[in-house]
Amino acid sequence: TYRVLGRTVDDAAGEAFDKVAKMLGLGYPGGPEIERRARDGDPARFDLPRSMLDSHDYNFSFSGLKTAVRYTLAKLLRREGAAFEDGIINDICASFQRVALEVLTRKTIAAARSCRVPLVTLSGGVSCNRALRDQMESACARAGLRFLPAAPELTTDNAAMIAFAAALRFSSGFQSAVTREIDPNLKLA
Repeated sequence: TYRVLGRTVDDAAGEAFDKVAKMLGLGYPGGPEIERRARDGDPARFDLPRSMLDSHDYNFSFSGLKTAVRYTLAKLLRREGAAFEDGIINDICASFQRVALEVLTRKTIAAARSCRVPLVTLSGGVSCNRALRDQMESACARAGLRFLPAAPELTTDNAAMIAFAAALRFSSGFQSAVTREIDPNLKLA
């Protein structure tokens, strides 16, 4: 079985990556472009907030981080003018990514330790981020945890996570209370 230990209280991580990328004019989906640009940026250039990092739960909040990026951009635009060099955008990407991944990693490791689980896995779009995988792998090794992320080709959305949860329920003998017949022609909207 499984249980939810933490969740976002506002923007999900992937949503924050996409919205920050949009602010920077980087297109959609934002995660891959932020990751690419972060490699050439200075992650310490901008001091961005780590929301809920010290809360006594495993929930996440990325709206404050996203807002801090917006304010940083507004301040830069006032100072630098309408356009600024790619180096600044790379530094914003690196700073944003560093903070977002630190929160994800630290909360995940804290939850795993608290629940005494031996294995950490990742799925969902942001889990394709190489920096997150490297950071989580190192943190798991330091904590004595096994790390088993979903293959990158399975991380484009949350389908792997949903399928894994369904497989766990099925293997434990879960019977759905839903009595509706399956309708392959059911309209979505």
